[in-house]
Amino acid sequence: MVQGAHGLSKRDVEIDTALAALYDTDQDGDGSGTGSGGRGARQRRSAGLGGSAPAVARWLGDIRDYFPSSVVQVLQRDAVTRLGITRMLLEPELLAAAEPDVHLVGTLLSLRSALPERTRQTAREVVRKVVEEIERRLEHSLRSAVLGALDRAQRTRTPRLADVDWNATILANLRNYQPDQRTVIVDRLIGHQRARRSAALRDVILLIDQSGSMASSVVHAGVLGASLASLRAVNTSLVVFDTSVVDLTDQLDDPVDVLFGVQLGGGTDIDRAVGYGASLVRRPSDTVLFLISDLIEGGDQSSLIARLRGLVDSGVTVIVLLALCDDGTPAYSHTLAATCAELGAPAFACTPDRFPELLATALRREDVGRWAALHGLTRV
Repeated sequence: MVQGAHGLSKRDVEIDTALAALYDTDQDGDGSGTGSGGRGARQRRSAGLGGSAPAVARWLGDIRDYFPSSVVQVLQRDAVTRLGITRMLLEPELLAAAEPDVHLVGTLLSLRSALPERTRQTAREVVRKVVEEIERRLEHSLRSAVLGALDRAQRTRTPRLADVDWNATILANLRNYQPDQRTVIVDRLIGHQRARRSAALRDVILLIDQSGSMASSVVHAGVLGASLASLRAVNTSLVVFDTSVVDLTDQLDDPVDVLFGVQLGGGTDIDRAVGYGASLVRRPSDTVLFLISDLIEGGDQSSLIARLRGLVDSGVTVIVLLALCDDGTPAYSHTLAATCAELGAPAFACTPDRFPELLATALRREDVGRWAALHGLTRV
């Protein structure tokens, strides 16, 4: 094994150099400093990514060779925040070298208006890779949870013969088992009501706060919304908001289009968004409305509270998700979150993996607040 300085192998030296380029630099945004620290007055090393795209491209390639994907994603995020290389992500060759993840997608969405034409296709490919990964992870569980919840909600004891659930029927009639005849005498059938093909069984409305702090939640909500839209049993609406409101429902055929319809950053007018969401409600008792926001309200808070109270009182199932991501709960308005809970709109953070079960609970009209408590989710 080739030994380098301080008894390190050649590979260890290369790894040390890659980390030094990121963490042994002055955080002045240009990536040109070399910093110091560690053991006493450690010798200053030649580090930093400099100001050139080739240097960043080589570094991105190196860290992908040295570290697993999860670590690479952390290093990329630190490079953006510590070294100010966000502008470098506008280069298609750098995007091709980067490890796609939710946080990189958030950065690209925040730069959407600044993306040069030659970079946009590469950016869409990066976003699509992340979208497809989320879909692989969640689509089956989402579909199973939703359809299972609606099937149970539509059970009847007077089904048509073709709609009989024979397993459930046999279990319900086991007390009528006749040992001599080795058969079960059925005195009641269990099955499902046949839904009208022209109408969805439930309406789901997603109101998504697109302020910068909600970037990861926006990505997951957009993908989940598109998956929901593919299910005819639910009618899905997806709306993003900051100080304005944008309805992206007509783009749900392609989650990448949905995400590129988002403009991260800016202020927040939750009241206006909830007002628009209320205008979409046609069947209150058959509607689940998710408000995905940190509740940092820049609009009329009194009006917002009144709107939420009106929705809950009308029979709409209102759920406030302070985060829909794996990053933990962001800073949020504890006072407004507590008020939502008091109104009957439970407020908590949820991971994407838990969302299908959460939605199924809401579709069955079960106690969502109790479900959150049982699963140890962050609650107000």
